[in-house]
Amino acid sequence: MTPTWTQEIIETEMAGAMPLRIYGADTASRAAPVVLHMHGGAFTGGSLESGADVAAVLVAAGAVVVSADYPVGEAHPFPVPLKAAYEALLWSDKAKARIAGKTSRLYVAGAEAGGNLAAALAMMARDQQFPALAGQILISPMLDACLATSSLRLADAGPVGCKWADGWHAYLGSADKAGHPYAAPMTATRLGGLAPALVITSGDDPLRDEALSYARRLRAAGVEADEHVVPAPTGWPCTIDSEDDTACDCIKALAPVIGRFFEQTRAGPAKRQARHADL
Repeated sequence: MTPTWTQEIIETEMAGAMPLRIYGADTASRAAPVVLHMHGGAFTGGSLESGADVAAVLVAAGAVVVSADYPVGEAHPFPVPLKAAYEALLWSDKAKARIAGKTSRLYVAGAEAGGNLAAALAMMARDQQFPALAGQILISPMLDACLATSSLRLADAGPVGCKWADGWHAYLGSADKAGHPYAAPMTATRLGGLAPALVITSGDDPLRDEALSYARRLRAAGVEADEHVVPAPTGWPCTIDSEDDTACDCIKALAPVIGRFFEQTRAGPAKRQARHADL
């Protein structure tokens, strides 16, 4: 069941008015994690409604969730959605004491195209040195514009004629933007210093290979990165964000996985490093 929610509207510089939907503020425990969540839709669709199931899982894991209705479609190419999402992140950081608690920690999360934005926001927060992020939750993230992985080929998807190819074309606008790490996080050469990551994919996810490769690259850069592979069949990522009855029941089973990630990261970087040093 979708938790109750309230709505806020913020004014963004490049996209105008953007609705935010706040879930779980009336039921969360004191100092619950605050998660900015972005829905999927391959940058060409998706909505607050389609992202409601993932938002509900984040609430079930113990979070207060701010879901952003970021702009999509060819009229809003990179960096418009990302800049709007960053403004939502700044709003969430400022509002966290009111909607959760003064000591609440801030996270980003997203599925598919939303996972791309969450990964990019983690980079922006690191580079801007604000706001402080406790973690990033990437669910079947859309990270690699090359569309050449084995898992995509097995799904008969690839660089032409599939929803992700069309989505990348709409988002990037021109091929030169594919090299920007904020646009296509898999191209990033500097991953050190990012917030800890939980990367979630499934056995039949066409985006599986890029998700797991990104998790490996994060660990190689010294970033704490856990991965969780849901057994097939799931129909991901198409069944993650759905406004009808095709939503995957296995989404609900992610609440304990995400809850453990919150528990592991709630201490903050300094305390985690001290604890590791004692081992």
